[in-house]
Amino acid sequence: MLKRLLYLHGFRSSPHSYKAQYLGNIFKTRYPDIQWVCPQLPPSPTGAARLMLELTKGWDIESSAVVGSSLGGFYADWLANEGGFKCALINPATDPAGDLKHYIGQQTTWQNPSESFYFKEEYLDELQKLYPRAQSKAGLPKLLMACTGDEVLDWREMVATHPNATQHIVEGSDHAMSDFHQHVSILLDFLGL
Repeated sequence: MLKRLLYLHGFRSSPHSYKAQYLGNIFKTRYPDIQWVCPQLPPSPTGAARLMLELTKGWDIESSAVVGSSLGGFYADWLANEGGFKCALINPATDPAGDLKHYIGQQTTWQNPSESFYFKEEYLDELQKLYPRAQSKAGLPKLLMACTGDEVLDWREMVATHPNATQHIVEGSDHAMSDFHQHVSILLDFLGL
């Protein structure tokens, strides 16, 4: 039975993203006994890894899960492999060091352009050291939700990187999975809710 859920947002995103807010509202209204954790991730991958490990310290594998979107999906996969957690990945990054090399410099968040951070070149090395390339461990309960209309990442790479995951391929949609509300039941079923 699920008791704790960690949600990890993507690059340039925040806990105020549509998916985080929508899912958070479901947990607050329908499942108030389940601990919902949705932190603002630091831009440093090493810092993000430290925060994820700190937040999940002492969590029981059987009653805890992690969900991540985009870069958060990459992190969720890393955390699942580290801690054995059940995880769900929504349009996860498969090679963030390669994808983010074009974003070195000052960045703003999608939800609030007045909030900014500096993405340093050294963060690419941190991604490589953290997890050279996302590799799906066999045996871990994992759900992949991938959109064929993703304009940022290639859904076929997601499928190839996570061959052991239960795969829910969404025809069309986009990187943000703007129609998340139509697919959330798949995620909730996977989480045993």
